[in-house]
Amino acid sequence: MDRGVEWDFDPTLDRVRALMELLGDPQKSFPVIHIAGTNGKTSTARMTESLLRARNLRVGRYTSPHLSSIRERISVDGEPLSEERFTEVYLDVAPYLEIIDAKTGRLSFFEVLTAMAFAAFADAPVDIAVIETGMGGTWDATNVADGAVAVITPISLDHTEYLGPDVETISKEKAGIIKPGATAILGQQPLPAAEVLVRRAAEVGATVAREGLEFGVLHRELGMGGQLLQLRGLNGVYEDVFLPLYGEHQASNAATALAAVEALSAGGDPLGDELVRQAFAEVTSPGRLEIVKRGPTVVLDAAHNPGGMEATVDGLTESFGFTRLVAVVAMMADKDIDTILELLEPVVEELVVTRNSSPRSMEPEELAARAESVFGTDRVHVAERLDDAIDIAVGLADQGDEFGSGVLITGSVVTAGDARVLLKGGK
Repeated sequence: MDRGVEWDFDPTLDRVRALMELLGDPQKSFPVIHIAGTNGKTSTARMTESLLRARNLRVGRYTSPHLSSIRERISVDGEPLSEERFTEVYLDVAPYLEIIDAKTGRLSFFEVLTAMAFAAFADAPVDIAVIETGMGGTWDATNVADGAVAVITPISLDHTEYLGPDVETISKEKAGIIKPGATAILGQQPLPAAEVLVRRAAEVGATVAREGLEFGVLHRELGMGGQLLQLRGLNGVYEDVFLPLYGEHQASNAATALAAVEALSAGGDPLGDELVRQAFAEVTSPGRLEIVKRGPTVVLDAAHNPGGMEATVDGLTESFGFTRLVAVVAMMADKDIDTILELLEPVVEELVVTRNSSPRSMEPEELAARAESVFGTDRVHVAERLDDAIDIAVGLADQGDEFGSGVLITGSVVTAGDARVLLKGGK
């Protein structure tokens, strides 16, 4: 599928709308929970999906980017499309792509993938779809769907060259998924973002529910392999909810997902404690503070912007308590590298810089130079390949306390995905 690079951003829905019309508007075949935001979208989507499936609904989930296989992005019944089904869906839409290419201009990679997701969900058919934006909101290809529920996870600075230089401007772009008559579920936001989102909801007549006001985390405590939560939803309070994920940010994501699913309940009835407990106990979020190896403990995390890395560092500090932490970092050259390194420095004893498989990955030598200005030369090591970087980091971690040493592999979704393939075979 030669459709250019995924991060090429063109602010128009004309092409994908025209394609949807040719396909019979499959995105209108099912209700949609639409998720935008800077961080936490995929985890929130996976939690939302788990709650809906616990209600015996057939769910389609569309997320991006992927960790190991592009098929992860389009999921039905909790499972990625098989290779055969993924190919079938592409071949189903392929004849229409050339028509649109000739008529309105060449469809992008992400537009084609989005169309495939909607077509697959309509064909399944699913009872409901959980759809994550790729980037932004208003002009994101997924916005051809009108979400009955629009979820906005925390907004911070990322993709500023495409979405705008400040949180307020970025929020205006993401607010575009809030449609007339919808319910807007707003995760914790900085004040400028909250003002933009609430104003958009008022303009289109959407109902607003805000974390910390209408819903939220009432109590949380660390548990073995995760955390134990008391959650306030829109329709009730849920006690003793075990979430097998680490970090306060994941507790907030859980409360947000719960409110999103409750918003679909016409009668306003609670979901039921047992259903909520079961759904959250089964949640996974690969590549998000995910333990992939023991002795020493190796943790993967996809954080790639300051907001995400701040949450990662907080989660690591709270849940792991490493006495010696070595980090492996590979990042895209267009990210806020200096701020991310500054966030890592207080908790990381030694740093191994490398590259990931993306052509956007910063060269290790350049990343090392940036890192040395933060960590000093003695704490920074360079490896040209990720597998070598992991070996170096494990060796450095082994020099410390056997039970208190750890390795964090982070800096990008691609980095986490590459490492996951190396260490777990992508499973």
